[in-house]
Amino acid sequence: MIEVSVQKDEISIMGHAGYAPRGQDIVCAGVTALTQTLAASLDNLTDDKPDYTIAPGVFKLETKALSAKARLLVDSFFIGICRIADAYPKNVRMI
Repeated sequence: MIEVSVQKDEISIMGHAGYAPRGQDIVCAGVTALTQTLAASLDNLTDDKPDYTIAPGVFKLETKALSAKARLLVDSFFIGICRIADAYPKNVRMI
């Protein structure tokens, strides 16, 4: 199960979907693609330099001092994550 946690100053995504065997898991692949795109977009499309950690099964992003442009990117990311969570509720949970 992938758990997406949204707190006042941090977003964290932990776990693996368990939808299919490693290398074939479309849910993990979708969440990973959105997460890596968010990190790269923040780095390349904004002047923000937020602290984030990205590793297999782990993503943490500090959100307390983001610009309006960075917040828009985060909002777009959430639209995608929510769609995946709605489509695969046994594999992705918003907490």
